[in-house]
Amino acid sequence: MSGNQSNTGEDHCPTIVGSNKLIFPIGAGYVASVTGIIFNLFVLMVFCLHKKACTVTEIYLSNLTGTQLLLVCGLPFYTDYDKADNDWPFSESLCKLVQAVMSMSAFCNIYFLVLASLDCYVALVHPLFHELMSRPFNAKLGCLFVWSFGLVFAFPNFIYNKLIFNPQSNLTHCLLALTSLDQYVLYDVRVIIFNFIIPVIIILFCAVRITQTLRKRRMEGLNPQRTEQKTTTLILAVLLAFLICWVPAHVTSCVLNPILYVIIGKSFRNRTKEFFKQ
Repeated sequence: MSGNQSNTGEDHCPTIVGSNKLIFPIGAGYVASVTGIIFNLFVLMVFCLHKKACTVTEIYLSNLTGTQLLLVCGLPFYTDYDKADNDWPFSESLCKLVQAVMSMSAFCNIYFLVLASLDCYVALVHPLFHELMSRPFNAKLGCLFVWSFGLVFAFPNFIYNKLIFNPQSNLTHCLLALTSLDQYVLYDVRVIIFNFIIPVIIILFCAVRITQTLRKRRMEGLNPQRTEQKTTTLILAVLLAFLICWVPAHVTSCVLNPILYVIIGKSFRNRTKEFFKQ
């Protein structure tokens, strides 16, 4: 989001090295934004307005949907930015706010997936421990911690994002204007470690252990309960979407995950039917 940057020798003013292009064509960016907003609002309405209390898994998925809604709401700003050939058409306050919200949402989105995968892992691999720990209050507390850390993670964008005028191109860029090259390197390393390496390790570990446990139960003639199978399928499908979509682009899984809820999640489909009956 912040582009490729380097700083000059004495005034520490960032110089634009590469362009800040979106992977989507401009028209597709608007379509993805509108579609993502509709899908994620629909999912949130089903989760939040249904008369039954959400389960632990649904608490994680509803918070995940909230982060995706914020991400797709920010997409039109970057689409306009790309449309103007990386000339930021909005105020500096929006430059700070939009990138901070996108950064926070991306961080929280990843770790709600991590929480959901950990919950599924503990439920299948350590069921006795899961009975003690898997309560809606604990799930809500975990979500609160994730939102809090996401806000802390976005502080550099609130503080250092600025509008930088490039006299060579006569364009104004919305960039993370840190004071030294070392700070840029530390920032990028932090994003790579916390937004990709750590969650991928946790998610892959959970997915592998879940698969091994289910295979072991089948070999022993112990068929998993239907609820376990459905929940596991949903979680593994969302985790697969994470691995496929987060690497090339954050926005893609914001549109894809709500579709997975409808296609795979029988519980969600039932909630949807009851929601429309109400």
